[in-house]
Amino acid sequence: MDASFSEEQGAIQRALRDVLAARSEPDDVRAAVRTEAGYDRELWGSLARELGLPGLALPAEYDGVGCGTVELALAFEEAGRALLPSPLLATAGLVAPLVAALGTEEQRRALLPPLASGELTATLAVPAGALPLALGLTGGGTGGGTGDGTAGDGTHGGGAVNGWSGDGRAGGIQARRDGEGWRLYGEAAQVLNGHTADRLLVAAHTGGFARSRTLLFLVGSEAERDGCGGRDGRGGKDVRHGPRGLVRVRQTSLDETRTVARLELRDVPAVLLGESDEADVPSALVRAGARVAALLAAEAVGAAESALGRTVEYTTLREQFGRPVGSFQAVQHRLADVYVQVRSARSATYYAAWAADADPAEAETAGGLALAQALEALRLAAGEAVQLHGGVGFTWEHTAHLYFKRAAGDDLLFGPVHRLRAHAAERAGLFARDAPERTERTAARPEKVTV
Repeated sequence: MDASFSEEQGAIQRALRDVLAARSEPDDVRAAVRTEAGYDRELWGSLARELGLPGLALPAEYDGVGCGTVELALAFEEAGRALLPSPLLATAGLVAPLVAALGTEEQRRALLPPLASGELTATLAVPAGALPLALGLTGGGTGGGTGDGTAGDGTHGGGAVNGWSGDGRAGGIQARRDGEGWRLYGEAAQVLNGHTADRLLVAAHTGGFARSRTLLFLVGSEAERDGCGGRDGRGGKDVRHGPRGLVRVRQTSLDETRTVARLELRDVPAVLLGESDEADVPSALVRAGARVAALLAAEAVGAAESALGRTVEYTTLREQFGRPVGSFQAVQHRLADVYVQVRSARSATYYAAWAADADPAEAETAGGLALAQALEALRLAAGEAVQLHGGVGFTWEHTAHLYFKRAAGDDLLFGPVHRLRAHAAERAGLFARDAPERTERTAARPEKVTV
């Protein structure tokens, strides 16, 4: 097996690294996140037009580049290395694969080409704090549960948590038929790029108790905005309205490079994604979640490598007792530990990215484990960056804190790490109570003989 990257894959990585090295330095990142959009629209347009970034893993028939998850993971690694604030994750990682998997041919023709070109951006909206559950990363999905989504603690697939039940039902947003269309009611928070996305893909609950199920709905467009705006007054900012009844509020977040918003849906018109209301949306979300986990892991690996590189460079320049601090064995051991963590996380990440296309069943476990390892590597790299930069590293304005806040923010949004690992272990059956093969191995083991 040859695990090295092809020449084409290396070219994608180098091209994106060169562009971001010139246009996404830490000062550029700080300036971009303070804009109304929360990212550099001009840079996003250049990445879309010149490199085809949002359409990298979309089929050529929908104006995509036609690559796979591994190539997209390479792009995410470089985006993570630069801490690039952009709608890449929401648009290319979350929405585009779901539209391709569940949408009608008419919907795919209408949405995928403009998403691939960067002309449109989109995001997935689920109840607050439920994204890792909806994607099957920390439970939920199509796992176990009570069936009615009302009981259980919800930590590993049982019961309702933050509006998302253990059997994959979204209870925080309701959908109601309105003639030939649908109407949505409810609220979603911590929606990635939710205040600027041109299309919203909303997971909503419908059918009542008898036929309870989760469906996906398309909402809003740039052309439908009514131009209203203002301040929220509830800890948010940059209020935007879309179609009548939709209010978007950009929320303050720990990690400014990953903008989030609160969405209020008050009798909002929506279009069902797909042919009918019988689609198995929870299973589709879990399949998408395995791929998203690999992409998030690649992004975390890129950020961790960048933090480590900056720390190594600083320790060769900073002197103490007349010699560079990097020459002390204790410092070298700490940096070596970070290096091993980052490299092992990178290996796990690209295995998960490969499995996302080659072995989807394996990817559901590999993705969660890779994400857990990558988030842990980023946390370690960011923590050591803060400490080994000495007194200057503890100042909130220092570049090390951009990585530190990314590590903490991703753990809150997509983790925590221990639940990612616990759910992957549960999915793999490592702690199953009824394990006949384990019993057989134990029975076959010879008795201990005392001499």
